[in-house]
Formats: sequence, C-alpha cells, structure tokens
Amino acid sequence: MNKYILFTLLIFNIITLSSFAQVESVPIDNSVYTFLKEMKVKGVLSFIRDDDPVLSRFEVKDLLNTIAAHENELSTTEKKLLRKYQIEFSDSINPDTTTQLFNPQTNFFSDLKDMHSDKVKYLYAVKDKENNIYFEWLGHFSHGQKFSPGSTTNSDLYDIGFRIRGTVFNHLGYNLTVIKGGASGNERFAEIIEPRLLYNFKWIENIENIGNYDFTYGYLKYHAEPIKDMNIMVELGREDVTLGYGYGSKLVLSLDHPTLDFIKFNFDYGIVNFSSMHASTTGYFSYNRDDRYTKYIAFNRLKLKFNWFDVGIGETIVYSGRGIDLAYLSPVNFYKFTEMEIQDRDNGNIYFDIQTKFINDLELQATFLLDENILSNLADLERYTNKTAYQVGAFWYQPLSINDLSLILEYTKIRPYVYTHFDIKNNYTAFGANLGHRIGPNADELMIRAAYNFNEWIRFSSEYCYVREGNNIYDNLGNLILNVGGDIALSHGTIIINEHAPFLDGERVDYNLYSAGIRIEPIRGYLFDISFNYQNQKNITKNISENISYALFKFTLEY
Repeated sequence: MNKYILFTLLIFNIITLSSFAQVESVPIDNSVYTFLKEMKVKGVLSFIRDDDPVLSRFEVKDLLNTIAAHENELSTTEKKLLRKYQIEFSDSINPDTTTQLFNPQTNFFSDLKDMHSDKVKYLYAVKDKENNIYFEWLGHFSHGQKFSPGSTTNSDLYDIGFRIRGTVFNHLGYNLTVIKGGASGNERFAEIIEPRLLYNFKWIENIENIGNYDFTYGYLKYHAEPIKDMNIMVELGREDVTLGYGYGSKLVLSLDHPTLDFIKFNFDYGIVNFSSMHASTTGYFSYNRDDRYTKYIAFNRLKLKFNWFDVGIGETIVYSGRGIDLAYLSPVNFYKFTEMEIQDRDNGNIYFDIQTKFINDLELQATFLLDENILSNLADLERYTNKTAYQVGAFWYQPLSINDLSLILEYTKIRPYVYTHFDIKNNYTAFGANLGHRIGPNADELMIRAAYNFNEWIRFSSEYCYVREGNNIYDNLGNLILNVGGDIALSHGTIIINEHAPFLDGERVDYNLYSAGIRIEPIRGYLFDISFNYQNQKNITKNISENISYALFKFTLEY
C-alpha cells in the first residue's frame, strides 16, 4: 500500500507556507479551458497542462493573472473574456460582482432582483480567511428535433441538481455534485443528443414508468507546495477527467465514457510533470447481478517541459477478476514489465506524445500508442499483433491575422484490434464504452474544426469529420463470418486464424459528419447552445446509404 502511505505523509506531514484560496477543480466543460488553450497557442501562456487538463480554481486564477500581465497583446474580445473570467474565478463575495439567493448578511431573497444580472450567482456562499463553501444550483433542458430519416422525431431531456464546493484549511478542496433528470419523446433519439445515457445505469435498466438518469460527482483534493514552485496534489473521488493530447477525441482517455472513481497523484516541479491515477469502473451491463463486475485501470504519465516543446510517455493497465492489485498502486513502476512478472493476465499499453510551442499562433502535436506487444514485429505493420494507433494535429489561432478565430486539423488512425483483449473483461472499456478514441479499432478519422468569438458572450463553431471503418462481417443470422479487428469487444483470441490484419479490411463503412453551432451567454450563468448536425453513412461493401439530420437546443442554468 505504498501509494496510500505516500498520500498520507503528504497530507499530514508536509508543512507549507503558501495559501491556496480554492483547491477544488474547475469542471472540464467550463468554457475557461477554451480561452486558456487559445491563449497558450497564441503564446501568451507557456504551459497549461492540457494533456491532464482539469485544473484547480487557484491554478486557473494564476493563469488568468499571467494573461492579464500581457493585456496589451490581447484583442478587444479577449480582454472582455479575461475580465469575465477574472470575476468568475476571484471567488470573492463582493456585492458589486456577486449575488446569492440566500444571503446571510441580509434578509433571505433580498438579492432576488440580481438573479437576472451579470453578477456571479450563488444560492448560498460563505468565505473566511481559510475556509469557504459555495452552494450552486444546476439545471439543463435539451430539445432535439430529428428531420431524417423517416418522419420528424423529437426528444426532450430535463434535469436539475446542485453543487457544493469549497476549500478548507487552505489546502483541502471538496466537491459534491448531484444531478437528476428525465426524458420524454423518442428514447433512441435521446441517446443521440445525449450520448452519456448509453452508459447510465438508471437509463439502461429502464424499469420505471419514465426514462430517467442521474449523474453524481464528488471528491476531496489536497494541494501542497513544500518548496517554491513545487506543486503536489492528491485527489480521491470521482469527476470527469481526460488524459493525453487530442483536439477532438483522445487516444488515451477521451471522456466519451462513464465517470471514473479514482485516486490520483500529481507532481509538478521545474521541467518535470508526473501524474498517476488508479481508477475503477464497471464492465458491460447485465440484468443478471451475478454477471456484473468491477474493473480497474491504472495510469502513469511523465512529461518533460522544454522551451520549444513538451514530450511525454505514459502507460495504462486494465485488469479485473480480483481486488486492487498492489503491483499497480505504486506510481514509481513500469507497468508492462510488472504485468509480465504477475503472469501476463492484464491489458496494457504504452504511448508517446509531443506538443510544440516554438511558433506563436501555431501548435503541432502527435501521439503514438502501442497496445500490448511493444517490442516485436514492428517491421510488419499488417501483422495482427501490431495493435498501434497514432494521431497528429495542428491548432492555428488567429490565422492570417484574423483575431478570435481558431482552426484545427487532426488525423487519427487506429489499427485493427487496438483496445481489445483476449479477456473481454479487460478490454479498454467502461460500462462497455470505449475509454479511448471514439472511432474505435480498425478506423481512421480526419477532423476539421473552426471557431470564432464574436464577442465575450457569443461563440460560433463548426466541425467536419470524415471517418472510415472496417467492420467485422456477419451473416444474416448475426453469426460471425470474419473477424477483422473492428469490434472492441472481440479480440483475435489465442487461436490465430490469420497472421495478418490489413487496415480497413472487412465491411467498409464511411461517415461524413457535419455540425455547426452557436453558444450564447447573454447573462452570466444562463447558457444557450443551438446546433445543427448532419451525418451521412455509406456502407461501401453493401452499397447502402443513410442520412441523419437533427437540430439541438440546450439551455444550461448555473447559479
């Protein structure tokens, strides 16, 4: 249990002099991350840790202060966005910039008139020198309208919840978030407009008179700075996290999957950034309780930060069928060799990545992933054991000197059988959802994205993806005829039928995916997302084509 001993020593024995106002995390869907990313590509920020992007509120505040020191380099809209986020992340309880529905300093509901103002809004907040609590109300409403194929179909999703967050003793952040929702209309279409329903237990179980779902998050997060600029962080709980690079979906941990429960350690000092996470999740859903099981995923990642580029190496192990394995608890370990020592039962991969920062306004990044066999047969790229994937991308901000515009181009290729394992319980999934890139094995994707900030409260974005898949071949009764490595739930097995696995072999399916949307936040905490989505799916092998088009309106309330 050496990792737990290390964590305990960090929490109780490290003496620090620094004070960190807000240690709790900024949710990964907060728009401030987009602003920080654009400022990093622009060259205003030198580093934002976007391979492990979830930051504490004090980290975001420090980055905003760095941007403020370069305010003369910002466009008019960027300056307004900066001021907007500086107010949000000041975490002050200032009546000029914040309001709360239940105000202990005055009569309850006395600030009701400010609920529709541009102030930062809380239901309730208390802050002193070392401890604070913020109570926020959350709500969402989504309406989707499908136009094709067939007759017009619609679905509505609506949920409500709360978030309690804060920091105690200046170093221990906490968060509890609970959301409960329901849906009406076409259930299958609801899963298209909200993919998280596909791995939500209440939704899949479907034993109540209305389709419903729930999401919950909660953690404790400790931060210390034993010496200047050395940051150590330990977190226990659950929240949405990603790992690795990727402008669209990520090869390592993409967030297109259920929320993980984890214990996480992060160390940052000088050019070294190291993170280690041991997470748990569930296997495929089954109505039979005896078939349900827990699986574990261990992550280690080391990154070195240089003036012109950052380079990293990481590894992942998936295992199940036993309790927590001490072999994978230590962050100071090489998982692949350890897995051999404990009799090669688990699913491991290793990856390498690089991100450049030597040209302002242009960022290049690449990731190369090796699944399982990392030392042999690399010369034969079509051999079934060469379960490799790579991703390359470019982020161009202010192209042709056009302020507030960003362009992204990214290509991803994933060879057959990547993410699979001979034991289906150890494949690279959670609740059956792929932990890695959304396209899965034996597929590639070209993604182009553009976004433009009209001002600090209107942002337009559009995206085009061209995806090619090589799917396994089945007969009319659903029996497998040929396994080409296109299904994450089906490995090549221990009896090899074909030594080679050509890329895109099998039943060929191509997708053209278009989306365009606008986000409007006319009042702080009131967000409107409107988008149109079109998908053309063409089965090249069977010469069958299908189109899907729909519009989505989403309203988000946060105060």
